[in-house]
Amino acid sequence: MSQNTARQLALVIDLNVCVGCHACVTSCKEWNTSGAAGPMGDQNPYAADPTGTFFNRVQTFEVGEFPNTETVHFPKSCLHCEDPPCVPVCPTGASYKRKEDGIVLVDYDKCIGCKYCSWACPYGAREFDEQGKVMKKCTLCVDRIYDMTMNENDRRPACVKACPTSARLFGDIHDPDSAVSQAIRENGGYQLMPEWSTNPANHYLPRRKTRLKIHEDELVRADNPIKRDRQLIQPSKSEPTIEDATGW
Repeated sequence: MSQNTARQLALVIDLNVCVGCHACVTSCKEWNTSGAAGPMGDQNPYAADPTGTFFNRVQTFEVGEFPNTETVHFPKSCLHCEDPPCVPVCPTGASYKRKEDGIVLVDYDKCIGCKYCSWACPYGAREFDEQGKVMKKCTLCVDRIYDMTMNENDRRPACVKACPTSARLFGDIHDPDSAVSQAIRENGGYQLMPEWSTNPANHYLPRRKTRLKIHEDELVRADNPIKRDRQLIQPSKSEPTIEDATGW
């Protein structure tokens, strides 16, 4: 049954600019393990069979055939589906979808760790915390985005604030004028595995192939004289040469 809400907060991830730095992963872990989500346990993290709880993971793939291959970094977390299959299978009602903003959450006091939600989720977004014996998942930093004691710029999911390339956007996808809605419309944003009819709120912006050409004058603007190819660019008489700077 559809659980569409008036507002639907979500992430939009631009795969074209994600560099796979894992800043989103580490910032998420840092914020949530000491926040309302409680400890995110890691059992024997350096052993042969480590287990750990993460709300966000970055998967890296090589696509294409040699020599025309490229690397794709694919961040993945709970997609906060508008029709989440994890909610109706929960026998205790621990998994639920908020009416006010569409965020899917887990009530740890009700969770018995049966893992039914994990089996129902087609995206593998549920995590079983070995320490707490409960299921955990991305909360869109709900304890952060509504904290009015924080600066407005900080009231965003930790992963969004930490991303160095602005590959992650956050907002209401039901608002046609929001930045996330515009990004989806203008850049061909798509849902992950729509055939499951879960209507994921999170969207992805596709990779775009760009042919990059560096012109000779751009080498000068790079402000790095060591990189200049003097066979292509001859410095003017008034411009200092590498010999002037190094004494060679």
